[in-house]
Amino acid sequence: MPLRKRSEPSPDTPAIRVRGLEKVYKMGVERVRALDGVDLDIARGEFVAIMGASGSGKSTLMNMLGCLDRPSAGEYELAGIPTRRMNAARLAKVRNERIGFIFQTFELLPRATAIQNVMLPMIYSRKHAFGARGRAKSALRRVGLGDRMRHRPNQLSGGQRQRVAIARALVNEPAILLADEPTGNLDSNTTTEIIRLFTDLHAEGQTIVIVTHEEEVAGYAQRIVRLRDGKVFSDGPTGEDALHLAYLQSMAGAAARRAGEGASA
Repeated sequence: MPLRKRSEPSPDTPAIRVRGLEKVYKMGVERVRALDGVDLDIARGEFVAIMGASGSGKSTLMNMLGCLDRPSAGEYELAGIPTRRMNAARLAKVRNERIGFIFQTFELLPRATAIQNVMLPMIYSRKHAFGARGRAKSALRRVGLGDRMRHRPNQLSGGQRQRVAIARALVNEPAILLADEPTGNLDSNTTTEIIRLFTDLHAEGQTIVIVTHEEEVAGYAQRIVRLRDGKVFSDGPTGEDALHLAYLQSMAGAAARRAGEGASA
């Protein structure tokens, strides 16, 4: 009897579905709870920003979503497929073929050209092993670097290096693009260029999750998820989130004024 192919997930199935996600690190005799029962759904084609202060759990959550680390408890489904029981080889395949990673420090091989850097993910993927150079060229043209394919990282500006990194993340046609502080090393003008590239990719239907500490960058997303002490503190459309944040800031300011008045009385 022939094997049946795994059915494709329904179009309504979230790209990311997280329930009760926890991550506890052991540091000597202490246990640090980096994530504390996170629930989160991200739809296909959605552009979401994750924000939070240092230690809020945003980087840990990004590692979980990228299958770079395993949770201590809870469930994570990627396009409807549970990741909890995947072995190391299966997780590596998922990272290579279904998730595109973009980092603050670009993570490019310094002695390799732009096209060689973009071809790297396809070396480990049977999906696009043939025609890798052609696909890399197309990815570089897609991010506006068709005339920089033979340049090495030290011959490129910071914005151009990040564009190479984005092309590398896109070359295997990932279901999800995960970006961890992708504008953290860029000036304001270059930041705007890179974020506009993200919005163009989103307009083409790409699912994007970006971790950032910059309110201006997060403002380009459809939705902002804020973490505090390993929990989701707020989650809503960008406009509503901005109003909520302004309200919290005004309340904090009013509390500070009342405290000052009490101290001076």
